[in-house]
Amino acid sequence: MDIQGPRIIVAMDFDNADDCFYMAKRLSPQYCRLKVGKELFTACGPRVVEYLMRLGFDVFLDLKFHDIPNTVAKAVKAAAQLGVWMVNVHASGGQRMMVSAREMLDKHAHHHNGHKPLLIGVTVLTSLEAHDLHAVGIAEEPEAHVLRLTKLAQHCGLDGVVCSAREAGLLRSQFGEDFCLVTPGIRLDSSPADDQKRTLTPHAAVVAGSSYLVIGRPITQAHDPVATCKAIIQSIS
Repeated sequence: MDIQGPRIIVAMDFDNADDCFYMAKRLSPQYCRLKVGKELFTACGPRVVEYLMRLGFDVFLDLKFHDIPNTVAKAVKAAAQLGVWMVNVHASGGQRMMVSAREMLDKHAHHHNGHKPLLIGVTVLTSLEAHDLHAVGIAEEPEAHVLRLTKLAQHCGLDGVVCSAREAGLLRSQFGEDFCLVTPGIRLDSSPADDQKRTLTPHAAVVAGSSYLVIGRPITQAHDPVATCKAIIQSIS
């Protein structure tokens, strides 16, 4: 796909607006985009997204919608009305749910000057391994299940998927250059894996085919977050 703007998405994993805004002011829209997830959005609501966008950042609203089709369609419409750059749904929600979300965003764009967030399907969380899937009745290995869900997401018209960078090479070869691969679980050489299991470095992730790299603690806990972003950009350029 034609990637415009920063490839780094910084995960703003905070539980309050003050810490989030302080970090945002230490970063720059020139070098990164920002991800707002469940904790921050639940604590602060839409105002945190609106403020980050006023600072000039593209925002990935990472709420992983997974519900009946009508509810998810209305949720992604609300995200589009906020003006976010990217929104995601769980691919395991099924075809009707994803198609409803796709159709709602297309309809919204038609009536609102063409603004349409990227719609991304979550495949298998990077904290999960084979035994975690087996425990909930999924016999496939993570890579096979990611492939199955990605095929479904593409069939439903989604712009891409969230996957581990370890699966990016397979998906890039299967789904082509125009399909967006968003990869969390990115860790620098010096960073601990924390609760992520299927991780990769920024350089290895881009070589594998990642479109956008979601990076949290290695940047937000760095002494100089902007310098860390610049170093990552240099490593993947």
